[in-house]
Amino acid sequence: MANPILYRRRIIPEECVLLKDDIILSCDEEHIVTSWHALHPKKDLHHGSSCYFLKEGFKVSKFCRENGSLLYWYCDIVDYDFHPYDNHLIVTDLLADVIIYPDGFVKVVDLDELVTALDARSIDINTLKSSLVRLDKLLKIIYSGKFDSLQKYIP
Repeated sequence: MANPILYRRRIIPEECVLLKDDIILSCDEEHIVTSWHALHPKKDLHHGSSCYFLKEGFKVSKFCRENGSLLYWYCDIVDYDFHPYDNHLIVTDLLADVIIYPDGFVKVVDLDELVTALDARSIDINTLKSSLVRLDKLLKIIYSGKFDSLQKYIP
């Protein structure tokens, strides 16, 4: 796969955004590594790097402060839709997320959004199941002490 044009699709709120300023650092059939500046800068979040794990269905991001120090790791459960005819990849956020703080504390967030999206018919039951299975796989990696196997892709 040549460097695709990346889009981020969100279900809540519903939007699809071209990630025009993301820089693709490497790309192969299993991973896309990017660096970026925050689309909507927050008090501490300034920039970061991400690795899209194309076969696993998650994205791991290193969130950094302006001075380059680690704010936290943010893991999105996602789905990928590649369109080879125009070389674009739509990354759909499947709502469940995991935050890993520098001290090792792990926080799972936004599970309530899965129920909200299901009730609103923004996702179907198969998407809900897929999100939970991918979340479980990611948490098993984290809790087994192997998160560094995912971090190694991110500068």
